[in-house]
Amino acid sequence: MSNIQNLDPEKLLRTAEILKTIAHPIRLKVIEILFGHQELSVSELKDYIDEELEQSLLSHHLIKLKQKGILKSTKKGLNVHYSLVDKNISSIFECLLSCKLIYK
Repeated sequence: MSNIQNLDPEKLLRTAEILKTIAHPIRLKVIEILFGHQELSVSELKDYIDEELEQSLLSHHLIKLKQKGILKSTKKGLNVHYSLVDKNISSIFECLLSCKLIYK
């Protein structure tokens, strides 16, 4: 808990921005999937998430995650591949899943 007590206002603001950005089931799923892969194209991510998910909606979520510095992208031919900037973000799943608030 001492790390939380030592956060300056700027770090608290950045933390809140990241939490707001990932607070969507599709975005959380993207993070979960990319944790297990070096990088994936939009269509590969779409296949992992849900084949019925529109690619344009997935692209919207990927852009938001990239704008906030959670994902990075590389262009390979006609495809854009995404990867996590820092795989440590996935530890948020462990934290939340161990929280009693999840299992009310």
